[in-house]
Amino acid sequence: MIPRSLGGKKIAVLVENEFIPEEIAAYKECFSELRATVHFVSRLWGQPSVRFYSDSVEGEKQESIDVDIDIQDIDVNDYAAVIMSANYTSVRLRYFEPPAGQAIAAEQVRSSPAVQFYAKAMANPLIVKGALCHGLWLLTPMPELLKGRRIICHEVVLADIANAGVIYEAAPSGVVVDDDLVTGRSRHEVFKFIDAITERIQQIGIATNRFSIKTGPTYLPVAIKEAS
Repeated sequence: MIPRSLGGKKIAVLVENEFIPEEIAAYKECFSELRATVHFVSRLWGQPSVRFYSDSVEGEKQESIDVDIDIQDIDVNDYAAVIMSANYTSVRLRYFEPPAGQAIAAEQVRSSPAVQFYAKAMANPLIVKGALCHGLWLLTPMPELLKGRRIICHEVVLADIANAGVIYEAAPSGVVVDDDLVTGRSRHEVFKFIDAITERIQQIGIATNRFSIKTGPTYLPVAIKEAS
């Protein structure tokens, strides 16, 4: 059995306004217990920090989180996992501006800094990618990154995700693992989602070490897939 410790690895969680407090609290608590470092990251618009507010639910106190790490200032390859948080955070992070003096054009949707950041993570099979609930909305500007991947998501976004060519799996657990991509249906699956991400980080780490011992520093993604 794989020991439940992440040994100081770093986890990046993308957040924006309308985050779900219980989900954010789960990341803080669970990854801390696993001895991992969680960085909450976002687009800070040139500011040293930005305060984001949770989804507003009648009768509940709105919560906030202060973020001081800009996705444009960090290297995605420093992280063992990159998680797109649930709810409408991913929609907000898709925002982009056209180049100065140019009109908005459809192809510019790919230029959002958050979309670019997550796309770089998708290009590295050593990074576990997590997307909960609405999270995969972030990748719809780059449907080729989702085509053929096995996923689960909230049904409210399924039409958009299906149009990207995914293979939807209605897993009873509410969590689907497709190699380095872990998806969850909703915030209610957050703890199972965290468990799946943790297991994949550990499996990839073990397989990478085993492969490196045998062949040196060169990495072949298929070797890790087979070893795990």
